[in-house]
Amino acid sequence: MEEFSIFNIFTLLGGLAFFLYGMKVMSTGLEKLTGGKLELALKKMTENKLKAILLGMGVTVAIQSSSAMTVMLVGFVNSGIMSLEQTIGVCFGSNIGTTFTAWILCLDGIQDNGDGGWLSFFLRLLKPVSFSPLIALAGTILIMFAKKNKKKDVGRILVGFAVLMTGMTLMSDSVDPLANSPDFQRILTAFKNPVLGVLVGTVFTGIIQSSAGSIGILQAFSKTGGLTWGMSLPIIMGCNIGTCVTALLSTMGVSKDAKRVAWTHIIIKIIGTLVLLPIVILLQNVIDLGIMEKTVGYVGIAIMHTIFNVATTVMFMPFTKQLVALSKIVVKDGKEEVKDPRRTLTGLDVILLKTPAVAVHTCITATNQMAELTRETILKALELLKGYDEEACDIIIENEDIIDGYEDKINSFLIKLAKSSITGADSRSVSKMMHCVGNFERISDHAVNLVESAQEMHDKGIMFSDECINEITVITDAIAENINKAFDSYVNSDLATAHKVEPLEEVVDNLSTELKNRHIRRLQNDECTVELGYIFQDVLTNLERVSDHCSNIAGCLIETDEKKTLHAYLHDVKENDETFRNEYREYAEEYFRRLSGSSVKA
Repeated sequence: MEEFSIFNIFTLLGGLAFFLYGMKVMSTGLEKLTGGKLELALKKMTENKLKAILLGMGVTVAIQSSSAMTVMLVGFVNSGIMSLEQTIGVCFGSNIGTTFTAWILCLDGIQDNGDGGWLSFFLRLLKPVSFSPLIALAGTILIMFAKKNKKKDVGRILVGFAVLMTGMTLMSDSVDPLANSPDFQRILTAFKNPVLGVLVGTVFTGIIQSSAGSIGILQAFSKTGGLTWGMSLPIIMGCNIGTCVTALLSTMGVSKDAKRVAWTHIIIKIIGTLVLLPIVILLQNVIDLGIMEKTVGYVGIAIMHTIFNVATTVMFMPFTKQLVALSKIVVKDGKEEVKDPRRTLTGLDVILLKTPAVAVHTCITATNQMAELTRETILKALELLKGYDEEACDIIIENEDIIDGYEDKINSFLIKLAKSSITGADSRSVSKMMHCVGNFERISDHAVNLVESAQEMHDKGIMFSDECINEITVITDAIAENINKAFDSYVNSDLATAHKVEPLEEVVDNLSTELKNRHIRRLQNDECTVELGYIFQDVLTNLERVSDHCSNIAGCLIETDEKKTLHAYLHDVKENDETFRNEYREYAEEYFRRLSGSSVKA
């Protein structure tokens, strides 16, 4: 057998690089393929610990990263989507789910029985060195030739898995010469000290920020035959502590409770180690349990990794409240700025950009929040035209300022998100949000313009006649109906309702034209003052703009989801769509009937 040399170290490091890169590619592909659905289920988490644990396991297995899972939880708590208490069970499940990778890596330890029969062929086929090239080929074909993004994502997952397993094989092969190295055996003797094992596992995992990578290297070294169960278990405990570094780094600049999520994760690992390590020492040195001195292999390491995380979960499950209390001792309450809840957008946390699919869905929640505040603001402004209310004016102006802030935050977040690796469907959602957010903000601007018109009349002591107010009531009712249709279609992703906006928008345009003609007649007959006439024109202009923005919102939904250009859609429905014409006639009959009772006096 060849001697261990510097080139073996190069191969080991290269294998580790392949392993970590493959894990990253596979994790990203899996996360994109799920489209954030598994992660979004976390937002609906109840206090049921068992469900939380199972869901945490499922998400971690699906995205192949407990660190990403913890970072997500930090982001969810920081943005107010979840409470600290809700994350505890998910953390337990994530700890168990992350052990799945070690079981996958056991494939590299399969030994061919060498008899040349079908069993030998099957066992050889299970070894990564045999199937990884085929998986890489299949993945590459999908990436190069598949037309659908989901199939390309599957291809990336396959390539990532093949690279990961290739890295594992390189690491295993690189340490083969160590099996007969006296120097290596002397180094391993030092690891009979359990405390040293924990420290080495913690530091190394903290550096590479991947417990899967650390466990993979440990499994590779087990191939030398020099590792025992007693040596490996403390190192595995350290690996579990070291993987918390990523979560800890993600807590910079977040809320106290978000910091506590990461610290709860660390507390579970550290206390679990402090409780279980003495038991290991007792089994190794006092009771002299024979298995602790036996050579460990791939499967043995996977078993210990699973047992440690299951044991800590069982240990802490009855004490979740105490865990929360302990995290609050570690991260003490301080003077945090009290934020207006209306100015805080749910989910817009840069931490979530590390999991783009989750970020897209939480951004949808934030834009829905903006949409609802905009709807409330413009409807309140329409009511001002029927009767002045000082308090309502103040609320509208304050809301408009908040909505401006929403637009800045959401657009900034969406620009960063658009640069991330997201699916085609998520990309369309981002595009839709970018278009609609601007329309929401402009509608709020028109709400303030209507406030200014109402305030001008109030300050000057002038007002529209009852007949003119009736005219304004008719058109504002039509616009209010269209606002509700447009915003409902956006918030609920309801295309059927979106198609009802344009017929009513046509009616609003015609109502506006009729009211302008009436206004001109009033001016010609000296039945309206010039001052009131200017205000009336301003009001109509702003109402028309609001209706136009409603049409833009609905049109954007249709354009994005039905993959039609807005111009082509509008031309088609107005020229060829019988449903459009019928709906237009119904709206026109209703609102022009109401308008026909209005006087021509100002």
